[in-house]
Amino acid sequence: MHILVTGGAGFIGSNLVHFLLEHRS
Repeated sequence: MHILVTGGAGFIGSNLVHFLLEHRS
């Protein structure tokens, strides 16, 4: 359960960073 939550948070976090980097330029 804890691993699932951590994995989900990391997945969303990486997607958010990728989104911000693409829209910055």
